[in-house]
Amino acid sequence: MSVTIADIEAARRVIQGAVLRTPMLPAPRLSALTGADVYVKYENLQVTNSFKDRGALVKLASLSEAERKRGVIAMSAGNHAQAVAYHAARLKIPATIVMPVTTPFVKVAATRSHGAEVVLDGETVAEAQERCEKMQAERGLTLVHPYDDARIIAGQGTIALEMLEEVADLDCIVIPIGGGGLIAGNAIAARAVKPDIEIVGAEAALYPAVWNALKRESRPVGGPTLAEGIAVKNVGKLTLPVISELVSEIILVDEAHLERAVNAYLTLQKTMAEGAGAAGLAAMLAKPERFRGKKVGLILCGGNIDPRILASIMVRELERETRIVSFRLTIPDRPGVLGTIATRFGTLGANILEVDHRRLFLDVPAKGAKLDVTIETRDAAHAAEILAALTADGYAPVPIETGAAME
Repeated sequence: MSVTIADIEAARRVIQGAVLRTPMLPAPRLSALTGADVYVKYENLQVTNSFKDRGALVKLASLSEAERKRGVIAMSAGNHAQAVAYHAARLKIPATIVMPVTTPFVKVAATRSHGAEVVLDGETVAEAQERCEKMQAERGLTLVHPYDDARIIAGQGTIALEMLEEVADLDCIVIPIGGGGLIAGNAIAARAVKPDIEIVGAEAALYPAVWNALKRESRPVGGPTLAEGIAVKNVGKLTLPVISELVSEIILVDEAHLERAVNAYLTLQKTMAEGAGAAGLAAMLAKPERFRGKKVGLILCGGNIDPRILASIMVRELERETRIVSFRLTIPDRPGVLGTIATRFGTLGANILEVDHRRLFLDVPAKGAKLDVTIETRDAAHAAEILAALTADGYAPVPIETGAAME
């Protein structure tokens, strides 16, 4: 293999004192959710809020004086960009970062805040890579590849060493897969320390690049995903052989499970996870029987998520759990009816979030109206109770949007 446990141990010495040794903590509420004994490695607590600090520093520290003077360049959807920019600034190395135009603004702003030159180009990391390679050749810069580099892989592998020092009897580690640097480094480290440990990969269903390469399939690759940090079309030449040899299974996770995992980290663990960072938990939610009863380590590898997206996910999860529902009522158009209905919702224990009064629908009598009401409920049973009560009251309620799940 291109990276050995000795390389990872050496990388650990390089980052000591400059990169945080993040906590590895039991997660009882995630254990209850999944049926496994879950421990979480909080890499979202690094200075740049992702594991990328590790590999970036190892690579930058290896450069010669001449290379440092000329500067470095990287392509990234965000976390690698921030890590390279941050540590390059610390080491006084000029840094240029090429990012896809689709990168969340929070990641672009954070990268610029570290003093790097940011170039936005392409819809994906693969397209940004073309611009990156062109600029590298023109300027004579050193490429700091996000995953297909031996020093990057070695740096990322330091996570598993720390995890197994904290919880030596882990049965399994579930690791997100983009280009493969994170899972390759940690598979090498974990299997060297504990040969019987199982390594499972979590890959975005919209970007099954490694899945396709290993299984010789041609599933479509592309599309908007919450896990943009692992939305990679190109498989690493160094990482693929490691994954093939040391990873026992890859689980493809869809957008609904990614959203649910991000929400679970926030509401149950009170911590921020971006889509890619939550992919490991998403895999456990997608295939709970695969992990039930096992002691599982999760790497929460990044917490750089757009607050607007996070707010949307929280509301969507409340809708999925039928704790926010919407009804369309048919009501008489006369004074006092809205007050009566509002009072009725109050007696039923519902909290009104939004009301939309419509008079112009043609399927309503001239003296009638439609009333769209969005309410907050305790749970699905409570929502069904309210639906039944409104039906008995003669308002002919029709659940709309996710409320249709109650029918």
